[in-house]
Amino acid sequence: MMMSLSILSFPTLTPRALPLFPRAKLHLLSFHSSTLHHPTTTTTTHLSSSASTHSSATTSSDKWDSSDYEALLNGGDQVTSVLQEMLKLLEDMDLDEASEAAAVEIAAQGVIGKRVDEMEAGFMMALDYMIQIADKDSDDQRKSLLEVIKQTVLDHLTKKCPTHVQVVGLLCRTPQKESRHELLRRVAAGGGVFKSEKGLKVQLPAANLNDIANQADDLLETMESRPTVPDRKLLARLVLIREEARNMMGGGLMDERNDRGLSTLPEAEVNFLSKLVALRPGKNVEEMITNVMQGKDEGADNEEDSNNKQHTGSATGRKSLPVRPGMFLETVTKVLGGIYGGNISGITAQHLEWVHQKTLQVLQEIAF
Repeated sequence: MMMSLSILSFPTLTPRALPLFPRAKLHLLSFHSSTLHHPTTTTTTHLSSSASTHSSATTSSDKWDSSDYEALLNGGDQVTSVLQEMLKLLEDMDLDEASEAAAVEIAAQGVIGKRVDEMEAGFMMALDYMIQIADKDSDDQRKSLLEVIKQTVLDHLTKKCPTHVQVVGLLCRTPQKESRHELLRRVAAGGGVFKSEKGLKVQLPAANLNDIANQADDLLETMESRPTVPDRKLLARLVLIREEARNMMGGGLMDERNDRGLSTLPEAEVNFLSKLVALRPGKNVEEMITNVMQGKDEGADNEEDSNNKQHTGSATGRKSLPVRPGMFLETVTKVLGGIYGGNISGITAQHLEWVHQKTLQVLQEIAF
């Protein structure tokens, strides 16, 4: 690790591929972008948008302009400076192989903690690019080091967010359903310091379940209103977080606070749900749900309409959005509420409950 630190520099990590590196576009690919909607520091906003922007950069074919190059190079200089300062700290430590990883994390915390408010907007973009190059070079040691820095920066940014945003971030990194439920119970009970499964102390903030569900729903609505979904894994995680937070509220999924206020249910989701309830629950229906949640069949993105900023139903003469996971479960819940209220007949609640549970199971597999 010490040798890797000594040879890392931005010029060596941004070789001939730099002129071909595509221009980053602003996509909401991580919960950290939610800082754009909250009154935090300017640095947090710039770095958060850079973190989410660069995740989709490799899929774009646009050309860069001079400001993009400048941001990337300035960010790269800062990454190199962080690495050099970490190296100075590590040189003063007597490290063996077993303690090296922990020492690198401690050094990253110390260096980044002092600098996070001064970082350029291109810092995360440059860092992600370095990670991409390390991955292409099959240099696992260099990649691991850069990922430690990235995670440390994101952790510092998260602390600047409102508590419910922090919790959404924690939940996005919690693969096990039972662990997410336990986390939700603890933050709803006031937070505190707890021991993790590995014996480490974890500080959990206090947060309101309704705020957590609404935060996830806001991010979902932003992602699902686009003609293409850039990150299916993140989308699935946000759906799970929203549904699990809602389910833990006093009235469960039927809690009146969960009403999004939809006066008209979306056409694509209603049509797909009608197709499902017309069939007997079983393997075929489960396969249909899986395909749609993965972005196939009725859930396939409208690639030809990717330049349109907003889509509406077919009644306007424009092509409607495909079936989206979050909106689909919202539709199922709305119809279930009608059944329980005695306003809808012809569909059994058990059938819809089965569809709801199977959809959550499929999203769990996609998410992690």
